Amino acid sequence: MGDSTQSYFVGIDVGTGSVRAALVDKQGKILKTDTEPINTWTPKPNFFEQSSDDIWRACCKTVKAVTENISPACVKGVGVDATCSLVVVDKEGKPLSVSPTGNNEQNIILWMDHRANDEAAFINYLNNPVLKYVGGKISLEMETPKLLWLKRNLKEQCWDKAGYFFDLPDFLTWKATGSQSRSLCSLVCKWTYEAEEKKQNGWSSKYFDDISLGDLKHNNWEKIGSKVLAPGDPCGDGLTATAANELGLLPGTPVGTSIIDAHAGGVGMLGCSAAGVSAEFHTRLGLICGTSTCHMAISKNPHFVQGVWGPYYSAMVPGYWLNEGGQSATGKLIDHVIDSHPASAKIMQKIGNEMHIQTYLSNLLKDLAKKKGLESPAYLTSDIHVWPDFHGNRSPLADPSLLGMHPLPMAFLAVGFCTAVATFPGFTSGGEHGGS
Repeated sequence: MGDSTQSYFVGIDVGTGSVRAALVDKQGKILKTDTEPINTWTPKPNFFEQSSDDIWRACCKTVKAVTENISPACVKGVGVDATCSLVVVDKEGKPLSVSPTGNNEQNIILWMDHRANDEAAFINYLNNPVLKYVGGKISLEMETPKLLWLKRNLKEQCWDKAGYFFDLPDFLTWKATGSQSRSLCSLVCKWTYEAEEKKQNGWSSKYFDDISLGDLKHNNWEKIGSKVLAPGDPCGDGLTATAANELGLLPGTPVGTSIIDAHAGGVGMLGCSAAGVSAEFHTRLGLICGTSTCHMAISKNPHFVQGVWGPYYSAMVPGYWLNEGGQSATGKLIDHVIDSHPASAKIMQKIGNEMHIQTYLSNLLKDLAKKKGLESPAYLTSDIHVWPDFHGNRSPLADPSLLGMHPLPMAFLAVGFCTAVATFPGFTSGGEHGGS
């Protein structure tokens, strides 16, 4: 890998709980990966905050790790995806607190933060026509309810001092290149930007006026994005000298316009080839699993479905409309059930670093099923029924107030969720995304 004639690419994936970087060759083979955890603060129930400085530090560390034996001249491009979290910086580009603590380090409202419940309800009451692109109801996980929350609750501390509001994927390309451009993926899916064929400017003045955010129109929408690029388009002039030094790469290294992490997974799923499967994108359904879960389908024509996000034009695959549904807490819920179970500490003491606790539990369930003469661990929970809306319902009910329900003690619930992991070995909570 030290051959200076080779060409490599670096991918950065920012999930809910960690940053991953990968070194990829021009045939698409992943040669090396590295992971670095990131911090989350929960100052109040349903408040989840992160730090853009912490995330950028993790990006730099992982990129340096995967390129340590590579000549920087061999790295021909950098791609970025991230959760759709809201990042706020001041007029000098420094982190600006979104937290009731006032700590500027906490300048990101994480995608799964549910503080903006009242703001989302207010926006939905007004029933502006743009809501037809989000299944008829905006989610409190999207950005305009969170912006309205900041204006209502932290006006002097945050709103009046803010220089830019970024979706996290766009913050990272700005940090890397200095370009204030935004990704069409982020804006269409999370910011109510209306992208359609031949439409020049997708911001709806009436919508922002209606929801009391008309001041964002100032200077051609500069604070939230006046230049919009398709995912993968060249971003700015590549890495700035500062960013290149921090990443261990060369100034000017091309950087692609970002994409939301779940949507990056969607491109990979829908774009892969498989024997006996139609090559037509619109015949496929992608299921992207992590902290949350997203079901993604694209079509040649727009489809409006109550309670299902979209249709979003060119948000994931150019020229196609995207619809997505899903649930906010899936992998995260499995983690919670396992971590809070009284047997977990003893199991961790027993297995140490030999294997992941989910692997241990999966093996345990397979043994239990075998002893009972069952074909699959799934049959262990044939009489257990769980309503899984532990963090509200994203789709199709679009009700953030719903809570989960199970009829049995936590021990049995843990068995139920772990059985799901064992039954679907490709479904793990190790790769977090937000998605949405």
